[in-house]
Amino acid sequence: MPKEDAALGRIENAIRTGSSPSQLKITDLRAAVVCSNYDYPIIRIDTNQGVYGIGEVRDAGHKENALQFKSFLVGQNPCNVDMIYSAIKRFGNWGREGGGVSGIEIALWDLVGKVYGVPCYQFLGGKYRDKVRLYADTPTPADPTPEAYAQRVLGRKALGLTFIKFDVGMRVLEGHVPDGVAGSPTQHELSMPGRVKARGATLGAQLTDRGIARFAEIVAAVRQAVGWEMPLAVDHFGPVTTNDAIRLGRALEPYGLAWMEDLMPWWDLDAWEEVTRAINVPTLDGENIYLWDGFREMIERRAVDIIQPDLLTAGGMLETKKVVDYAERYGLPTVLHFAGSPIAFMANVHCAAALSSFVALEHHGLDLPFWRELVTGLPEDYLQAGYVAVPEKPGLGVDLNYEAIEANLRFPGLFEPTDEWNAPKLGFWQPDRRWDK
Repeated sequence: MPKEDAALGRIENAIRTGSSPSQLKITDLRAAVVCSNYDYPIIRIDTNQGVYGIGEVRDAGHKENALQFKSFLVGQNPCNVDMIYSAIKRFGNWGREGGGVSGIEIALWDLVGKVYGVPCYQFLGGKYRDKVRLYADTPTPADPTPEAYAQRVLGRKALGLTFIKFDVGMRVLEGHVPDGVAGSPTQHELSMPGRVKARGATLGAQLTDRGIARFAEIVAAVRQAVGWEMPLAVDHFGPVTTNDAIRLGRALEPYGLAWMEDLMPWWDLDAWEEVTRAINVPTLDGENIYLWDGFREMIERRAVDIIQPDLLTAGGMLETKKVVDYAERYGLPTVLHFAGSPIAFMANVHCAAALSSFVALEHHGLDLPFWRELVTGLPEDYLQAGYVAVPEKPGLGVDLNYEAIEANLRFPGLFEPTDEWNAPKLGFWQPDRRWDK
């Protein structure tokens, strides 16, 4: 054997971990739904060579968002990630409707990483960092006083976190601050928060000076409790009007917030631009936007100061990377929104490692005792001084813990057969499959 051929043979043996990539075919797509603070629809893509990939539909989404693509996936080579992604992405949409496409993309990269023995971040161009900073989501206390908020946030700090976000909102005023709101929201506004476009008034309610003062008292108490070294962010103010958002932002300027989140509906860029230009607190949005195409105008207009993709809606790891790289051209940094299982968590960690303008990754599972146990490969002490290490194992770096998943199912069905999805429901892959030619 020529010396060159022998060398090539050694390279092939090194990268092919029990798999022949050119002969790899998808044979099945299955799911299991974990009951949690938000349901976690976990998916598994099986192949003819025993290797499989794991992914996850957006938190509080539905497994059917992924299963609808099974009839196309079966028979495809999972290594052709871009071809598969291009075929299915047209059927996703904003919010939870992007979860199926995004979850499949993650599972494909996990599978390819296992086949070639490469961690997922390498497919995104390599990494900028060896560890990823986390920020804690902090739910509203039952008794939403400034003192209770301060204690709740101090509890997060005690976990070793170095970046904290806490939830405030109109509910903080209801029954706790007399005359905090003038008027009352209509039933339409209550049932569809954020869907009302308003420059001067909502359909029924506005913040009063007393209501704004209470929000300022809460933020001031938290800032005093944790000190000025801790970055703080706030979320869940809405629904508020554009004018109220500006008044509120100006009232909170003295407290050095890292950002104010979701003040306006994500699709109302005129309102976002107006608020962003009027206040000196950074604005942030983006968790419900689908694909680079959805983010483009928000980025180009600099309608917010910081973008916040959720890669389980944005289109997966590579699409999120494209969004973030584009935002960086316009001087916008990135925070990653996340509220799923450890599977999507690790996908976020790999993605964050590959983003030069990354700030912090959200963690929504700190209060769930079983959260870490849903997978194997995530150490008990994975949270170290507010950071998580980027894994070097192939793929996502974690695997399914079937026992823990089964113990926390929303309803019976632990990766059971999904034969009912073997055939197209509406024939939208037909009449021809040009991508096979």
